[in-house]
Amino acid sequence: MLTVWHWTPGTIDEWISEVRPGMRHSTSRALWPSERGPRLGVQRLDSRFAAYRDAVGPDPALEFHSLRRSCITHLIEDGHDPLFVQQQVGHDHASTTAIYTCVSADFRTRSLRRVLDATIEAALRPGRIS
Repeated sequence: MLTVWHWTPGTIDEWISEVRPGMRHSTSRALWPSERGPRLGVQRLDSRFAAYRDAVGPDPALEFHSLRRSCITHLIEDGHDPLFVQQQVGHDHASTTAIYTCVSADFRTRSLRRVLDATIEAALRPGRIS
């Protein structure tokens, strides 16, 4: 996945240069080694995420996979082309990406406002034929 937010490269660089070298399996090619092995497994990610979630208190329905939905939603809300987003997350069909997209009410309102404003502007434009 390409890094599209300005803060992403710095965060990943900090992980690679400062955190990852201190890990036991830091010589592994895996970008995200675990303390027990060269790669983090999905089950381990799920259980750690759940433990942190439960400690902090968000809704128990929030799961590690929710981060994927958030990423897709933020890309769409930030104005990235839906086909670009679909390709970045590896979906064969736009309908799959749409299932992952949960845009906010503010985004829906802004999108509707843009369309309404453009429609009104076009309707009031001089020389318009009815």
